[in-house]
Amino acid sequence: MIENKLQQAEVIAIVGPTASGKTALSIELAKKYNGEIINGDSMQVYKGLDIGTAKITEEEMESVPHHLLSFLEPIESFSVADYQKLVRMKIADIQSRHKLPIIVGGSGLYVQAVLFDFQFTDEKVDEVARKAYYDELAKLGPEAMHDKLKRLDPQTAEAIHPNNTRRVIRALEMLELSGVSKAAEAQNRGEVPLYKHVILGLGQNMSREVLYDRINRRVDLMMANGLLEEVRGLWQQEIRGVQSIQAIGYKELYDYFDGKCSLEEAIDSLKQNSRRYAKRQLTYFRNKMDVYFIEPDEQL
Repeated sequence: MIENKLQQAEVIAIVGPTASGKTALSIELAKKYNGEIINGDSMQVYKGLDIGTAKITEEEMESVPHHLLSFLEPIESFSVADYQKLVRMKIADIQSRHKLPIIVGGSGLYVQAVLFDFQFTDEKVDEVARKAYYDELAKLGPEAMHDKLKRLDPQTAEAIHPNNTRRVIRALEMLELSGVSKAAEAQNRGEVPLYKHVILGLGQNMSREVLYDRINRRVDLMMANGLLEEVRGLWQQEIRGVQSIQAIGYKELYDYFDGKCSLEEAIDSLKQNSRRYAKRQLTYFRNKMDVYFIEPDEQL
Protein backbone atom coordinates (compact mmCIF):
# COMPACT_ATOMS: atom_id res chain seq x y z
CA MET A 1 0.00 0.00 0.00
CA ILE A 2 2.69 2.51 0.95
CA GLU A 3 4.67 1.60 -2.15
CA ASN A 4 1.69 2.56 -4.34
CA LYS A 5 1.44 5.90 -2.55
CA LEU A 6 5.16 6.52 -3.03
CA GLN A 7 4.87 5.79 -6.74
CA GLN A 8 2.01 8.28 -7.08
CA ALA A 9 3.47 11.00 -4.86
CA GLU A 10 4.47 14.41 -6.18
CA VAL A 11 6.66 14.99 -3.13
CA ILE A 12 8.09 12.65 -0.49
CA ALA A 13 9.25 13.85 2.91
CA ILE A 14 11.40 11.85 5.33
CA VAL A 15 11.36 12.99 8.94
CA GLY A 16 12.81 11.64 12.15
CA PRO A 17 15.03 12.54 15.08
CA THR A 18 18.79 12.71 14.81
CA ALA A 19 20.54 9.35 14.34
CA SER A 20 17.35 7.60 13.19
CA GLY A 21 18.58 6.68 9.70
CA LYS A 22 17.09 9.40 7.45
CA THR A 23 20.18 9.80 5.24
CA ALA A 24 20.43 6.15 4.22
CA LEU A 25 16.70 5.93 3.49
CA SER A 26 16.72 9.13 1.44
CA ILE A 27 19.51 7.87 -0.82
CA GLU A 28 17.74 4.54 -1.27
CA LEU A 29 14.45 6.22 -2.28
CA ALA A 30 16.14 8.80 -4.52
CA LYS A 31 17.77 6.02 -6.49
CA LYS A 32 14.59 3.96 -6.67
CA TYR A 33 12.22 6.79 -7.66
CA ASN A 34 14.54 9.04 -9.69
CA GLY A 35 14.60 11.65 -6.96
CA GLU A 36 16.57 14.69 -5.85
CA ILE A 37 16.94 15.57 -2.19
CA ILE A 38 16.04 18.88 -0.53
CA ASN A 39 17.46 19.67 2.91
CA GLY A 40 14.77 19.77 5.58
CA ASP A 41 16.98 20.79 8.51
CA SER A 42 16.91 24.41 9.66
CA MET A 43 20.62 24.47 10.60
CA GLN A 44 22.17 22.62 7.66
CA VAL A 45 21.58 25.71 5.52
CA TYR A 46 24.67 27.31 7.12
CA LYS A 47 28.20 27.12 5.79
CA GLY A 48 30.74 25.82 8.28
CA LEU A 49 28.16 24.05 10.46
CA ASP A 50 28.89 20.62 9.08
CA ILE A 51 29.92 18.17 11.78
CA GLY A 52 27.58 19.42 14.48
CA THR A 53 24.52 19.33 12.21
CA ALA A 54 25.40 15.86 10.86
CA LYS A 55 25.41 17.30 7.35
CA ILE A 56 25.63 14.69 4.61
CA THR A 57 29.07 14.33 3.00
CA GLU A 58 29.83 14.18 -0.72
CA GLU A 59 30.64 10.50 -0.36
CA GLU A 60 27.36 9.77 1.41
CA MET A 61 25.40 11.52 -1.35
CA GLU A 62 26.38 8.76 -3.80
CA SER A 63 25.97 11.22 -6.70
CA VAL A 64 22.33 11.97 -5.80
CA PRO A 65 21.68 15.74 -6.27
CA HIS A 66 21.12 17.62 -2.99
CA HIS A 67 19.70 21.13 -2.57
CA LEU A 68 19.70 23.93 0.02
CA LEU A 69 22.77 22.86 1.94
CA SER A 70 25.49 25.31 3.06
CA PHE A 71 24.27 28.39 1.19
CA LEU A 72 24.10 30.90 4.06
CA GLU A 73 26.84 32.50 6.15
CA PRO A 74 26.61 31.75 9.91
CA ILE A 75 25.74 35.38 10.67
CA GLU A 76 22.67 35.42 8.40
CA SER A 77 19.15 34.91 9.70
CA PHE A 78 16.78 32.42 8.10
CA SER A 79 13.10 31.95 8.85
CA VAL A 80 10.60 29.22 8.15
CA ALA A 81 8.92 31.64 5.71
CA ASP A 82 12.23 31.98 3.83
CA TYR A 83 12.54 28.21 3.75
CA GLN A 84 8.97 27.75 2.53
CA LYS A 85 9.54 30.05 -0.42
CA LEU A 86 12.88 28.52 -1.45
CA VAL A 87 11.74 24.90 -1.19
CA ARG A 88 8.59 25.45 -3.19
CA MET A 89 10.75 26.94 -5.93
CA LYS A 90 13.08 23.92 -5.72
CA ILE A 91 10.15 21.52 -5.92
CA ALA A 92 8.92 23.20 -9.11
CA ASP A 93 12.43 23.10 -10.59
CA ILE A 94 12.95 19.41 -9.77
CA GLN A 95 9.52 18.45 -11.08
CA SER A 96 10.17 20.37 -14.31
CA ARG A 97 13.03 17.95 -14.93
CA HIS A 98 10.67 14.99 -14.34
CA LYS A 99 12.32 14.07 -11.07
CA LEU A 100 10.84 13.43 -7.63
CA PRO A 101 11.52 15.99 -4.86
CA ILE A 102 12.41 14.31 -1.54
CA ILE A 103 12.56 16.57 1.53
CA VAL A 104 14.75 15.11 4.28
CA GLY A 105 15.25 16.47 7.79
CA GLY A 106 14.20 16.77 11.38
CA SER A 107 12.56 20.21 11.37
CA GLY A 108 8.89 19.26 11.35
CA LEU A 109 7.49 22.78 11.09
CA TYR A 110 9.69 23.52 8.09
CA VAL A 111 8.43 20.45 6.25
CA GLN A 112 4.81 21.22 7.12
CA ALA A 113 5.14 24.82 5.98
CA VAL A 114 6.13 23.63 2.52
CA LEU A 115 3.58 20.85 2.07
CA PHE A 116 0.55 22.72 3.42
CA ASP A 117 -0.98 26.16 2.89
CA PHE A 118 0.77 27.77 5.85
CA GLN A 119 0.65 31.57 5.72
CA PHE A 120 3.10 33.67 7.68
CA THR A 121 2.97 37.27 8.74
CA ASP A 122 5.63 39.51 7.21
CA GLU A 123 8.87 38.10 8.61
CA LYS A 124 10.61 41.39 9.25
CA VAL A 125 13.98 41.14 10.95
CA ASP A 126 15.61 43.97 12.84
CA GLU A 127 19.20 42.85 13.37
CA VAL A 128 19.77 45.53 16.01
CA ALA A 129 16.76 44.34 18.01
CA ARG A 130 17.76 40.70 17.57
CA LYS A 131 21.30 41.37 18.80
CA ALA A 132 19.92 43.26 21.80
CA TYR A 133 17.77 40.29 22.74
CA TYR A 134 20.68 37.88 22.42
CA ASP A 135 22.85 40.21 24.52
CA GLU A 136 20.08 40.24 27.12
CA LEU A 137 19.94 36.45 26.94
CA ALA A 138 23.68 36.21 27.59
CA LYS A 139 23.35 38.42 30.68
CA LEU A 140 20.10 37.15 32.19
CA GLY A 141 19.75 33.58 30.95
CA PRO A 142 16.94 31.59 29.26
CA GLU A 143 14.52 31.60 32.21
CA ALA A 144 14.48 35.40 32.45
CA MET A 145 13.82 35.75 28.71
CA HIS A 146 11.03 33.20 28.88
CA ASP A 147 9.53 35.04 31.86
CA LYS A 148 9.62 38.25 29.83
CA LEU A 149 7.72 36.56 27.00
CA LYS A 150 5.28 35.09 29.52
CA ARG A 151 4.42 38.60 30.75
CA LEU A 152 3.92 39.95 27.22
CA ASP A 153 2.38 36.93 25.49
CA PRO A 154 1.44 34.15 27.92
CA GLN A 155 -0.25 31.97 25.27
CA THR A 156 2.87 31.82 23.11
CA ALA A 157 5.18 31.38 26.13
CA GLU A 158 3.19 28.36 27.24
CA ALA A 159 3.92 26.65 23.91
CA ILE A 160 7.69 27.29 23.96
CA HIS A 161 10.18 25.57 26.25
CA PRO A 162 12.38 28.08 28.13
CA ASN A 163 15.52 26.44 26.71
CA ASN A 164 14.35 26.99 23.14
CA THR A 165 15.90 30.44 23.17
CA ARG A 166 15.74 30.95 19.41
CA ARG A 167 11.94 30.65 19.40
CA VAL A 168 11.61 32.75 22.56
CA ILE A 169 13.63 35.55 21.00
CA ARG A 170 11.79 35.29 17.69
CA ALA A 171 8.47 35.64 19.55
CA LEU A 172 9.75 38.73 21.38
CA GLU A 173 11.00 40.17 18.08
CA MET A 174 7.63 39.65 16.42
CA LEU A 175 5.84 41.42 19.25
CA GLU A 176 8.23 44.36 19.07
CA LEU A 177 8.30 44.70 15.27
CA SER A 178 4.74 43.91 14.25
CA GLY A 179 2.66 43.69 17.40
CA VAL A 180 1.53 40.22 16.29
CA SER A 181 1.98 37.33 18.67
CA LYS A 182 3.24 33.94 17.56
CA ALA A 183 -0.07 32.51 18.77
CA ALA A 184 -1.96 34.82 16.43
CA GLU A 185 0.39 33.92 13.61
CA ALA A 186 -0.29 30.23 14.21
CA GLN A 187 -3.95 30.78 13.35
CA ASN A 188 -2.83 31.46 9.78
CA ARG A 189 -1.35 28.00 9.46
CA GLY A 190 -3.46 25.99 7.08
CA GLU A 191 -4.20 22.32 6.89
CA VAL A 192 -4.81 22.08 3.15
CA PRO A 193 -2.10 20.02 1.36
CA LEU A 194 -0.57 21.69 -1.69
CA TYR A 195 1.00 18.52 -3.12
CA LYS A 196 0.11 14.87 -3.35
CA HIS A 197 2.67 13.81 -0.78
CA VAL A 198 3.80 11.06 1.55
CA ILE A 199 5.59 11.74 4.85
CA LEU A 200 7.73 8.83 6.01
CA GLY A 201 8.92 8.79 9.61
CA LEU A 202 11.77 6.99 11.36
CA GLY A 203 12.49 6.42 15.03
CA GLN A 204 8.95 6.01 16.33
CA ASN A 205 9.24 2.27 16.87
CA MET A 206 12.86 2.34 17.96
CA SER A 207 13.28 1.81 21.70
CA ARG A 208 14.34 4.94 23.53
CA GLU A 209 17.39 3.08 24.85
CA VAL A 210 18.53 2.24 21.32
CA LEU A 211 17.83 5.74 19.97
CA TYR A 212 19.55 7.47 22.87
CA ASP A 213 22.54 5.15 22.58
CA ARG A 214 22.80 6.00 18.88
CA ILE A 215 22.65 9.70 19.71
CA ASN A 216 25.37 9.38 22.36
CA ARG A 217 27.61 7.45 19.98
CA ARG A 218 26.97 9.98 17.23
CA VAL A 219 28.10 12.80 19.52
CA ASP A 220 31.28 10.85 20.36
CA LEU A 221 31.89 10.36 16.64
CA MET A 222 31.33 14.07 15.98
CA MET A 223 33.92 14.93 18.59
CA ALA A 224 36.36 12.43 17.06
CA ASN A 225 35.72 13.95 13.61
CA GLY A 226 36.59 17.49 14.71
CA LEU A 227 33.47 19.13 16.14
CA LEU A 228 35.52 20.94 18.79
CA GLU A 229 37.73 22.51 16.09
CA GLU A 230 34.67 23.41 13.98
CA VAL A 231 33.06 25.28 16.87
CA ARG A 232 36.38 26.84 17.90
CA GLY A 233 36.62 28.38 14.42
CA LEU A 234 33.22 30.06 14.82
CA TRP A 235 34.02 31.16 18.37
CA GLN A 236 37.34 32.68 17.31
CA GLN A 237 35.53 34.69 14.63
CA GLU A 238 33.46 36.13 17.51
CA ILE A 239 30.23 35.00 15.87
CA ARG A 240 27.68 35.61 18.60
CA GLY A 241 24.06 36.57 19.06
CA VAL A 242 22.93 34.88 15.86
CA GLN A 243 20.59 32.03 15.02
CA SER A 244 23.20 29.56 13.79
CA ILE A 245 25.20 29.15 16.99
CA GLN A 246 22.06 28.42 19.00
CA ALA A 247 22.07 24.99 17.34
CA ILE A 248 22.66 21.98 19.59
CA GLY A 249 26.35 21.13 19.49
CA TYR A 250 27.43 24.74 19.13
CA LYS A 251 25.89 26.53 22.10
CA GLU A 252 27.21 23.86 24.51
CA LEU A 253 30.79 24.09 23.21
CA TYR A 254 30.58 27.89 23.21
CA ASP A 255 29.99 27.60 26.96
CA TYR A 256 33.20 25.56 27.19
CA PHE A 257 35.21 28.11 25.22
CA ASP A 258 33.68 30.90 27.32
CA GLY A 259 34.96 29.13 30.45
CA LYS A 260 31.50 28.41 31.81
CA CYS A 261 32.03 24.65 32.07
CA SER A 262 34.54 21.88 31.46
CA LEU A 263 34.77 20.08 28.14
CA GLU A 264 33.35 16.93 29.73
CA GLU A 265 30.37 18.91 31.07
CA ALA A 266 29.81 20.49 27.66
CA ILE A 267 29.79 17.10 25.93
CA ASP A 268 27.40 15.67 28.53
CA SER A 269 25.12 18.67 28.01
CA LEU A 270 25.32 18.21 24.24
CA LYS A 271 24.23 14.58 24.55
CA GLN A 272 21.45 15.42 26.98
CA ASN A 273 20.11 18.26 24.81
CA SER A 274 20.27 16.02 21.72
CA ARG A 275 18.26 13.33 23.49
CA ARG A 276 15.68 15.85 24.68
CA TYR A 277 15.40 17.32 21.21
CA ALA A 278 14.88 13.86 19.71
CA LYS A 279 12.05 13.27 22.16
CA ARG A 280 10.41 16.60 21.21
CA GLN A 281 10.83 15.81 17.52
CA LEU A 282 9.05 12.48 17.86
CA THR A 283 6.24 14.10 19.85
CA TYR A 284 5.83 16.72 17.12
CA PHE A 285 5.81 14.17 14.31
CA ARG A 286 3.21 12.06 16.12
CA ASN A 287 0.88 14.91 17.10
CA LYS A 288 1.26 17.49 14.35
CA MET A 289 1.88 15.50 11.19
CA ASP A 290 0.27 12.63 9.30
CA VAL A 291 3.34 10.41 9.23
CA TYR A 292 3.70 6.84 8.02
CA PHE A 293 6.27 5.44 10.45
CA ILE A 294 8.53 2.68 9.20
CA GLU A 295 11.48 0.67 10.39
CA PRO A 296 14.92 1.80 9.09
CA ASP A 297 15.40 -1.46 7.15
CA GLU A 298 11.82 -1.75 5.87
CA GLN A 299 11.57 -2.43 2.13
CA LEU A 300 9.73 0.29 0.21
